[in-house]
Amino acid sequence: MKGISPRVAVVIVYTAAMCMNGLDSTIVNPALLTIARDFGEPVSAANTVEVAFLVALAVALPVAGWLGDRFGTKKVFLGSLAVFTAASAVCGLAQNLETLVLARVVQGIAGGLLTPVGMTLLFRAFPPHERMKLSKVLIVPTALMPALGPPLGGFLTEHLSWHWLFFVNVPIGAAAVLLGVVGLSEHKEDTEGGFDLKGFLLATPALGLLTYALGFGPTHGWTSPSVAVAGPLGLALLVAGCVHLVRARTPLLRLRLLADKVFSSATVLALVTSAGLMGVLFAFPLLYQAALGASALDAGLSVFPEALGLMLASQVSDRLMPRLGPRWLAVPALVLATAVFAALAVPGVAENAWAVRALMFCVGLVLGTAVITVQIAGFADVPPPAMGQAMALFTIVRTLGGALGIAAVAAVISAAGATSTHDADPGPYRTGILVTAGLVAAGTLFALRMPKEAPAPPPFDDEPEGEQAPAAA
Repeated sequence: MKGISPRVAVVIVYTAAMCMNGLDSTIVNPALLTIARDFGEPVSAANTVEVAFLVALAVALPVAGWLGDRFGTKKVFLGSLAVFTAASAVCGLAQNLETLVLARVVQGIAGGLLTPVGMTLLFRAFPPHERMKLSKVLIVPTALMPALGPPLGGFLTEHLSWHWLFFVNVPIGAAAVLLGVVGLSEHKEDTEGGFDLKGFLLATPALGLLTYALGFGPTHGWTSPSVAVAGPLGLALLVAGCVHLVRARTPLLRLRLLADKVFSSATVLALVTSAGLMGVLFAFPLLYQAALGASALDAGLSVFPEALGLMLASQVSDRLMPRLGPRWLAVPALVLATAVFAALAVPGVAENAWAVRALMFCVGLVLGTAVITVQIAGFADVPPPAMGQAMALFTIVRTLGGALGIAAVAAVISAAGATSTHDADPGPYRTGILVTAGLVAAGTLFALRMPKEAPAPPPFDDEPEGEQAPAAA
């Protein structure tokens, strides 16, 4: 292990950690009913297991960039991974719902640090012109693992027990931490000015409250007391936080990075594409059940080809980006994605299982091509010292975009007349899918702001930063 290349170590450790994090965002859903029965709790109480994870994840995101810069990306990433692994073991050993929820909160906090800090490690190890090769790595945890979560969770719950949903993380996490200790290089940035306590006290509860409201609003109702309080309060704190972060001399999150045209366009595109994708993955299974009377499992499996399309997109983007450039690869991909999303809402399509599979595969292929292209191009001009801050900001926006997309589609479906998740009338769900098509179409305007040319290799020595750091030190 001592002879392993630091860049290879970064790729292996990052992929292992993000696969664990990606699986845990969806693997628990099929087991919530079983967990509720085992603990003698109502299903509504068991739902807290999932919401607690998502809220805790959102709360941790604002401090990820600062922690990585202050204490070192290696220490923060491996520390978070160790905590995530230990919390997984506690989840698997939990004998009551309270212990399980508390362990999920710890998991979520650690998971919220893993994603931006891990991406920072990865992007610092590879120069901009080599990052398209990373698409093959990035797509596995971000696309395949969340899609595998529900069927794998159902299988483990049925054939073993729900405890194994968490135990599977322990050996993977332990091995990844060990490899990271030996193989990763440390990197710190100057954090002159100290910790932005005011920004932390505004941004952290803002993201937590908004995630809570967007998560519970569609199911509990937007006028329920907890949602009605959490939503407006979170929004008010978010506005106050943004005002402070723009004015502060050393802010917790450097919103001024959005002044860069390419990075700001990529960030907005992350918002709308995440909203569109998560919205269609929420609405289409409901349409599939309404149109065909399919079971929840069949409806969930109907969207799985989307993950396969995303896997292929990583190969397509790698080859086409150098030839076409970010703008002329992302714009046509988003136009095609808009058409595919709209086609899912055409009457008669949901009744044809093979048409559904083909269109969901195309969703992954064309939208995945656009998303990978935009993410790689958006960070091409971000200087290494700002990479941690930029990655944290990008991850926050993308996470909120997904939650916003689900909430918006759920609100439209309800307003269009659906009375339940098994409503026999597919019309409201088709309306919701058309909304997601509109979100993706809006992203085309921002894709036009992307650069025409792919990142070029440097003219002289091209040592990756991850391998320069020890010599510089």
